[in-house]
Amino acid sequence: MALLEETRWNDLLFTDGAWRAGRGETIDVMEPATGGVLGRVTLATPGDVTSAATAAAAAQQEWAAKPHFERAAVLRRAAALWSAHAEEISWWNIREVGAIPGMAGFAVHTAEQECWEAASLPGRPYGEIIPSGEPRLSMTRRYPVGVVGVIAPFNVPIILAVRSVAPALALGNAVLLKPDPRTAITGGLVLARIFQEAGLPDGLLQVLPGGADVGEALVTDPRVPVISFTGSTNAGRRVGELAGKHLKRAHLELGGNSALVVLSDADVDAAVNLAAWGSYFHQGQICMTTGRHLVHESLYDDFVERLADKAGKLPVGDPARDQVALGPVIDAGQRDKIHGLVTSSVGGDVRLAAGGSFEDLFYRPTVLAGVSSSTPAFAEEIFGPVAPVARFGRLDEAVALAASSEYGLSLGIVTRDAMRGVELADRIPTGIVHINDQTVNDEANAPFGGVAASGTGSRFGGAAANIEAFTETRWITVRSQPAAYPF
Repeated sequence: MALLEETRWNDLLFTDGAWRAGRGETIDVMEPATGGVLGRVTLATPGDVTSAATAAAAAQQEWAAKPHFERAAVLRRAAALWSAHAEEISWWNIREVGAIPGMAGFAVHTAEQECWEAASLPGRPYGEIIPSGEPRLSMTRRYPVGVVGVIAPFNVPIILAVRSVAPALALGNAVLLKPDPRTAITGGLVLARIFQEAGLPDGLLQVLPGGADVGEALVTDPRVPVISFTGSTNAGRRVGELAGKHLKRAHLELGGNSALVVLSDADVDAAVNLAAWGSYFHQGQICMTTGRHLVHESLYDDFVERLADKAGKLPVGDPARDQVALGPVIDAGQRDKIHGLVTSSVGGDVRLAAGGSFEDLFYRPTVLAGVSSSTPAFAEEIFGPVAPVARFGRLDEAVALAASSEYGLSLGIVTRDAMRGVELADRIPTGIVHINDQTVNDEANAPFGGVAASGTGSRFGGAAANIEAFTETRWITVRSQPAAYPF
């Protein structure tokens, strides 16, 4: 049986274990590659958030009280379902998101791994004994926060939703999930069906696709103490400000403008292979995308020439119908932003070495040579298939260029001397470092997050980060007899 066949398309909200239409407007589910309509869905409203939060809070306490192995079993069944329905889910990922098949398959595989990792959380120690100067047992204990609000973006909707949904549920919480309306099927409906089939009790996962008003309602609802947000830095700042105003924790994974530093001893062909993948994978619509290429002056001209040659040969087209390296960007607004940054950057010392053109939503892989820290396409997050290349001479120049961005998400360094790469990385603020690899990497058991404008640190991935993100710590003491005080 197909995973989605029991769901009517206009009934996209999943609340209290049932499908129903939202109270908001009805929109088309679009296929970016063709402009065709895949279906129609009705969105949520702030009123739907209120109802869902009430139901989630009521269901959460019973869920948290269940034996740890029962919660783990649901996550294990969810993991198996990702694998069992991989072909169908990948098809939707290709059509709705514009992912090439390899990316679509990777997203489903990662979702499966996220659920396996989350399944281990309920059985982990949830406290510790700590020393006390008094004659008592002193300990800490972790408790679920209650209801977690998850706001996920369009670009990799499955991974960027499930990496918060799965551990939050495993640790005894309920979840309100708001996917981006542009990818409401893969970012919302699919997760609801997976966990429904896995036997998650009703009310624990509520799916509410909607716009900014729905996101604001989610952040401000008093029954939702923790927000897990993935998206742009500008939107993340607003979420963080609003959450702070309401004394809530906000875990923010935001934008990036990650650097790939190619040192003088690097193999140019290997570096170009890394550079192309880092900048062009998934049309550059990944927060970790290599947005800045810093190349030693001795290799610079050769690097630019070879990268431009590779970019010119990469096939771009409809990933559902052709074998391509790049599919479409998500919509015309994103395409125009990309093109605006490219065109405003060209001129003076900056030249277009490859690409810089588009047809419909298909943007050609682009190389910009001669850029500096003030070039718009170098200074700003592009979120598209563009590789700006700058040169450096001394290592101090590379450090200064790499650290010149307000972002600090991922860093790649290419060198034949791995320890030299580690020493260089220690001088550059970043949340993630890959020596002799490009900047786009993800594993379910690894901590993930950035610094500065890229977010609030590693709040995703790995047991320690997830437990910290989705539980509260309580101090508990126990005496054998009541304490005696002077009065």
